[in-house]
Amino acid sequence: MCIDCQKIKSKPVKLEKQQKQEVEIKQRMTVSELAKAMNKDIDHVYEALLNTDVILDEMEPDTMLEEKWIKEAVKRSGMKHKWAKLVETKVRENKDIQRQPPPDPAQLVPRAPVVTIMGHVDHGKTTLLDSLRKSQIAAQEAGGITQHIGAFRVELPSGEKITFLDTPGHAAFSAMRARGAMVTDIVILVVAADDGVMNQTTESIQHAKKAKVPIIVAVNKCDKPQADPQRVKEELVGHDVVCEEFGGEIQAIHVSALKGDNLLELAEATVTLAEVLELKGDPTGLVEGTVIESRSDKGKGPVTTAIIQRGTLRKGCTLVAGKCWAKVRFMFDEYDQTVSEAGPSIPVEIVGWKDLPSAGEEILEVESEQRAREVVEWRSYMEEQDKMKEDLQAIEAKQKQHQESYKKDRESMAHLSWRQRRAALYRANKHKLSHRLSEKTETEELTLPIIVKGDVDGSVEAILNILESYDADDQCELDVVHFGVGDISERDITLAETFSGTIYGFNVAANKSVQQMAAKKGIPLRLHRVIYKLIDELKDELSSKLTPSTEENIIGEASVLATFDVTIGKKKIPVAGCRVQKGQLDKKMKFRLIRGRNILWEGSVTTLKHLKDDVLTVKTGMECGLSLDNEELEYKPGDEIICYSESEIKQKISWDPGF
Repeated sequence: MCIDCQKIKSKPVKLEKQQKQEVEIKQRMTVSELAKAMNKDIDHVYEALLNTDVILDEMEPDTMLEEKWIKEAVKRSGMKHKWAKLVETKVRENKDIQRQPPPDPAQLVPRAPVVTIMGHVDHGKTTLLDSLRKSQIAAQEAGGITQHIGAFRVELPSGEKITFLDTPGHAAFSAMRARGAMVTDIVILVVAADDGVMNQTTESIQHAKKAKVPIIVAVNKCDKPQADPQRVKEELVGHDVVCEEFGGEIQAIHVSALKGDNLLELAEATVTLAEVLELKGDPTGLVEGTVIESRSDKGKGPVTTAIIQRGTLRKGCTLVAGKCWAKVRFMFDEYDQTVSEAGPSIPVEIVGWKDLPSAGEEILEVESEQRAREVVEWRSYMEEQDKMKEDLQAIEAKQKQHQESYKKDRESMAHLSWRQRRAALYRANKHKLSHRLSEKTETEELTLPIIVKGDVDGSVEAILNILESYDADDQCELDVVHFGVGDISERDITLAETFSGTIYGFNVAANKSVQQMAAKKGIPLRLHRVIYKLIDELKDELSSKLTPSTEENIIGEASVLATFDVTIGKKKIPVAGCRVQKGQLDKKMKFRLIRGRNILWEGSVTTLKHLKDDVLTVKTGMECGLSLDNEELEYKPGDEIICYSESEIKQKISWDPGF
């Protein structure tokens, strides 16, 4: 052997140590982020966390993982972790916009009062406005019911102008009435003289007091024979609305909106109160206002009805409301006439929005489109941050709850051996799995997915407010899969098909092609113009989903007197000799054999004879022989035979929306 070979042989071979893959981790990582950092798919992360106390069934790709589970997944994957370098996150500059400081009193000028008409449904609010401005709004509305807020200006013979907000009276529109009270100067509370103080009257009083707005009471329908205005004013005292004749400060005017009685007196009382309040506004500077209503118009696009509270709105102004902005293209008054400008207290319809802002949003003017985009972007960012915080809190609460539950389960099995513990866990999980399929099927059968479309934002909000009161999920789950503003579209039909749902439309239309598409796919379209009818049909559809209950009606009762066998061919058939004690036995109905308190058999009768004749019925006091469809039954004297019928009764949903 050569010297060189000996050197090579004697030199120890150094094996290279296999380098573990390094994974950059950070404190908050989702499942998908961890998988990406490990250069693996999401299933790999799930597998790595098997047999830990992480609930894999509830884990989604965007589920946030705790630090210890991030490290555990990396370790189990044969890798090692290293902390990602902390990058200093630059604090974003607040780009939001706020209302301007209060104006200089020297700039203020008198303005018209903004008056809200409030009260219970059908107490005559719209008729009152209708008479004041000599138009036919009530006649145009479905069933004479106001479906959403309307803003109008009325000029009195004396020259004074009043801006009226007409708010719906039903409980469903509570949120809309609340919005109306927040932008108003005076509330006219309409109470019917023949009906008195009702639920929505009380709510309207509460809204007015919360907004610290003075009230004028209009006791309506005083022309009716059963009218009792005095009783109405006495009832109002119980709600801290004390009229002048009872020593209070609130004016009460007796009116008849239908006949036009005392309406001028009511208007003058409003103007007088406005003078006392010394209402003033600033017509200069940047515009401020409130969205009263929003809707999507085929010709105009997104449209809002707004009350201007400060500044003067003109064509070309750039506005921000919530997370939407507009470059004002056109402005219209309540008669759909183009207007060039709108100052404080003036209601105006604004066209030029890029998206549809929600009713109740604050409108603020900005200097440029770029500034508007900055504000909207900032508000969207802040909303995302708030949602992220909420999600994290929910995840942490869920994980904490699971850990406590896991710990409790382990403690209860601490005394068991490893094999016993594993067997117990298997039995528990097997029990859960056996129920899961049946539970899922039952839930699918008793779920009603719906899509809600409305003409304006406020209408949709009102319907959703009603649906929030739904409390019959144990009978049938109500699932609102989508809601929006505008006519029924093909997208709505496709969505309804996906969820096997029903489309409910309020004050909206569906064109011929959409109707044909819905009919072809079997999608029900429920279009209504009155909200009460929409809810009634929804209740009927929910009720139709429920399994009918079976009602039993006893037709007759008989007692067994004797038993004997009858030979038919080679067979011996047991026969019961009976006497009918009550009602009658009808061969077509169902029968039951009772001995003592035990039901031995239920089924039908194969033979029913009176003397030797086959009969269909046997009446009270008559004797008969009968054989049942179970030949193995043994009759005994004293047994009872009950003849009964079963009828299905449709169940009704227990949900009560309040009307």
